[in-house]
Amino acid sequence: MKAPRFAYARPASVAEALALLDKHRDDARVLAGGQSLVPMLNFRLAAPKVLVDINRIAALAGIKVTKTHVRIGALTRHAEIERSADIARHLPLVAAAMPHVAHPAIRNRGTFGGSCALGDPAAELPACALALEATFVVAGKKGERRIAAEDFFKGLYATALKGGELLIAAEFPLARPGYASAFGELARRHGDYAMVGVAAHGSGKSVRAVFFGVGDRPVALEAENAGGILSKLDTDLEPRGDLHASAAMKLHLAKVLAGRVLGELTA
Repeated sequence: MKAPRFAYARPASVAEALALLDKHRDDARVLAGGQSLVPMLNFRLAAPKVLVDINRIAALAGIKVTKTHVRIGALTRHAEIERSADIARHLPLVAAAMPHVAHPAIRNRGTFGGSCALGDPAAELPACALALEATFVVAGKKGERRIAAEDFFKGLYATALKGGELLIAAEFPLARPGYASAFGELARRHGDYAMVGVAAHGSGKSVRAVFFGVGDRPVALEAENAGGILSKLDTDLEPRGDLHASAAMKLHLAKVLAGRVLGELTA
C-alpha cells in the first residue's frame, strides 16, 4: 500500500516546528527518523493531514555532558548514541542496550526522541530512561516543561506529550558512586522486538529493574537488592500474551532473564 495524501512541512527551527504543531494539533505528525512512522503511513495505520519533518533542526541533535547530567537531543540518531564515548562512560546501561535496537540500517536513521515519543512497550530506550530516572524536556506554545520518565509513559503507544508539543531532549542524571547497570533481552532473532527485556540500575542498597515487552508500557520494580526484585515478579508483573509468547511464558522468561541481569548487576 501507499501512504494517504498529506501536506508536507520542513521547519528550520524549533519555533517554526512548534508553530506548525500548534496550528494543526491532532492533524499533524512529526517525522524524525521515520523508521516507525513511514511503515505506519504505508499500511495506513496513520493518516495525518500534515507531516512536520524536523530533520533540519540541528538544535535537536547531539549529546552533551554537564556537571549533573547527560543530555541526549531528541533528533540524535541511534548510531551516534551507540558510538558515543560519553554514553559508554556515563550511561553504560544505554550503551549496552543500543546493539539490541533493531538492525544497523534502522539505527542509522532512527532517533532517540522518536523511540521515546512513540512509546512502544517493547522498546529498549524507554526502559533505560525509566531505569536511570531520566527527565524528558518537552516544548510547546507556552514554553518548556520537564516530565519525569515515570510520568511520561502512559500506556500502549501513549505518552504525556500533548497536542502541539515536541519532545526536545532527555536529561539523564550522572551515576552516583557505587552504582552499576546491566541489560538483557530475549528475542526470537537478534534485532527483532523483545519478547522480554530487563534494564537494571542500582547499588548495594537500592536496585531498580525495568521490564519491557511485558505490558502496555515499561514496568519498574524497586527493592533493596536483587532478591527483593525477584520476589516481586509473581505479584507485580502481569504480562500479556501476544504473537510471540503466552502470558505464562512471558512471566517465565522474565524470571529467567531477571536472574541473569540482576546477577550481572551484583557480580
